[in-house]
Parts: sequence; structure tokens; C-alpha cells
Amino acid sequence: QLQVVESGGGLVQPGGSLTLSCVVSGVDLDVYHIGWFRQAPGKEREGVSCSSDEKSYYVDSAKGRFTISRDNAKNTVTLQMTNLTPEDTAVYYCAAARDSRWVGGPSCEDHLIGRYKMNYWGKGTLVTVSS
Repeated sequence: QLQVVESGGGLVQPGGSLTLSCVVSGVDLDVYHIGWFRQAPGKEREGVSCSSDEKSYYVDSAKGRFTISRDNAKNTVTLQMTNLTPEDTAVYYCAAARDSRWVGGPSCEDHLIGRYKMNYWGKGTLVTVSS
């Protein structure tokens, strides 16, 4: 049974860095898209970054500041966040969806921009950027 568990959230000062981790258990990670999403207070959930086995995608607000990486052998995907601002304050969710592009399924980018929903979600980890 696939499970998604995030960790690494916390309080960080503006300009600081934080690394989130996501462990996806019960499956072979190399055939899954893994995405990071966030929901700020009073706002809708939005995509942050998505990793397929060969490429990574970022929304504009994350480009140059966030880096997604995956270790398929450890079933782990991390999101390194730097130069954080108060606008990055949110609950961050890791999510997974099996890569089905070979039968016309959505790409990682499709999931990131919300065109298709991920199938499996973690419970989220809170990131607070404040002085």
C-alpha cells in the first residue's frame, strides 16, 4: 500500500533555508511522478515543483530558489528551499501519481499546474517564514 509521509517543516527566518523530505513507501518510485504542493492560509493549494524520473519542473515562484531531488533507491524526494520569504509560509504537501504517459496519461507538468490531480497525498508539513 502506497504511503506518503512528509517531514522537515518548521519556523525559519526570512532569507533562510529549509529542506523538506518525502518518503513514498510501498512502490517503486521510479515509475511515479512526485510533486510538492502548498496551501497558504486563506488560499487555494498550488503546485510548487514536480519530479518525474527524468526531469524536474518548477512554478515561477520556485525557480532559482527551490530544488527538487529524488533518490529512487531510498524512495525519498526532497525539496531544498532557499531565500525564503513570508509569502512561502504554507502547509507543504508531497503527492504521488503513477507515470502513465505511455498510455496517454498526464505529465508531471500537468499535475503541477493542476490540470490533473495527484492520486496519493501526505498529510502535510507546516513551513512558517517569520522573523
